[in-house]
Amino acid sequence: MNKIDKNNSFKVPDGYFDTLSAHIMDKISKEETSMSSSKGFKVPEGYFDHLNTQILQKLENSPVETKVIPLKSYKKHLYAVASVAAVLLLFIVIQFNSDKPLSYSDLANSDIEQYFEFNELEVSSYDLAEILPISEMDLNDILENRLDNDNILDYLDSHIEDFEELNLHNDD
Repeated sequence: MNKIDKNNSFKVPDGYFDTLSAHIMDKISKEETSMSSSKGFKVPEGYFDHLNTQILQKLENSPVETKVIPLKSYKKHLYAVASVAAVLLLFIVIQFNSDKPLSYSDLANSDIEQYFEFNELEVSSYDLAEILPISEMDLNDILENRLDNDNILDYLDSHIEDFEELNLHNDD
């Protein structure tokens, strides 16, 4: 088998399997076996003749108590009832533990402003005009920065090129 065909690497030489079994048996006979020549286990004579009767006698003489395992476990129901009772007890303790009810005055102004800023109320400017008393309000109450005459004149100076466009009339 020194020459290997490069096209078919699985080719076996002619007559290889004819002598294979004889070759294996020769190697086995030459090697020393690790097994001892004596038999490993011996059964007493007549042992299997009376084995059935001996086993049946032992079973009849010793009654065995069987452990009964119930099919329905009531522990699951007890755990469920205990958890519901714990939740109810916790709810009752929390309800009676509060000293005074919360009111609108307990809220900070910043919390109220944040709520209005981040939540859409779907309120239009017309709805706000109906709610707010405009007759009692001043323009400076609505604006964040107060409008002074100096601020107005500075704004007009920087943004308007022609004062005649404003149509200002001084009616003193």
